[in-house]
Amino acid sequence: MSTESDLKKMFAETGPSLGTVDLSRVLRRSSRRRVAQQFAVGSATTLAVAGIGVAGFTGIRGLLPSFSSGSATSANAPETRGDSPLGGAATDGGLKRAPADRINLCGGTLADVAPNADGLVLTASFEPADASADRVSGTVTLTNSGTEHITGTTAATPAITLSRDGVVLWHSNGAMIAMAALVDLAPGASQTYPASFSPVTCSTEDDSAGSFREDLPHLAAGDYQVSAALDLSRQGADGSFLSTDLVTGPTSPVILR
Repeated sequence: MSTESDLKKMFAETGPSLGTVDLSRVLRRSSRRRVAQQFAVGSATTLAVAGIGVAGFTGIRGLLPSFSSGSATSANAPETRGDSPLGGAATDGGLKRAPADRINLCGGTLADVAPNADGLVLTASFEPADASADRVSGTVTLTNSGTEHITGTTAATPAITLSRDGVVLWHSNGAMIAMAALVDLAPGASQTYPASFSPVTCSTEDDSAGSFREDLPHLAAGDYQVSAALDLSRQGADGSFLSTDLVTGPTSPVILR
């Protein structure tokens, strides 16, 4: 690329045959072209980096577990931001939390979950069962103990946590049934869901995998506790989406023989 001194020397050698040349103007125009070219290259580079940054941030954010502040205050569920009203993960305030089947993780302590603001409560009921059984069946009842009429949808079955003395032994995991249950509860009304759990104990490595191991050790006979959780997608009178609320309830006793 020619320098300013090179251009001056070139014009001096050509003499007057080129006519009168405004050297300062030529240099200014040359400078402007170089600046424009540099800006174009710089802008493309900036956009490329910005694109990588956005994609990288989105991907990383998708790997982080999360929870709704005021819903679950467990170290198992750190808080993140989100904007999706689907899947029971986002609240009306834009804060994300773990879905119902992830609020309690293997080997951890039961999450400290605040009561549902509208008075919805889940109560689990399981009859005494064989500790060597593959699956123990029972029911979970959703009750509207508040004063507002509640409408919306939930999963077809609630997430169940099996625990003992506040320590999580097993929780619902793996693929969920792709069906929804309609909720239409006047104050004082209730509805019942089928529920089940496996009388086995899982570990932290199971939570980091796509699904639990098939050879988890069975629990010994004794007294245990079960609790239930559901994500409720609330709807307004016109059918519009309002919020996704976490609904839980107290632990209930279950006997394994």
